[in-house]
Amino acid sequence: MKIKLAEALLRRKELQQKVDIVKNIKDNQLFYEVRGQRVKVTDGLDELQAKFPKLELNQVTKEYDFHARQLRLIDAAIQNTNWTAELEVDQMVLEDFKDK
Repeated sequence: MKIKLAEALLRRKELQQKVDIVKNIKDNQLFYEVRGQRVKVTDGLDELQAKFPKLELNQVTKEYDFHARQLRLIDAAIQNTNWTAELEVDQMVLEDFKDK
């Protein structure tokens, strides 16, 4: 499938955002919730909290891997275009500043 470079750049940005979000969830274990909590009853009993997963780690890992792979593929396509495409520009665009 052929797409415009601008579309590829937008898709890359979308994928990077998705990868960042899923990576944050995966790395920081944000997919746990506290369901039970026990308050200090006596001097010998400390507070007790139970954490249960909202998601399975393999669900998060699969989504992260999927989006990361897509990101690598779109990056490779963009880099290939970057090295093979030629642009028509005015010569003055490549000149350095010269103070008269």
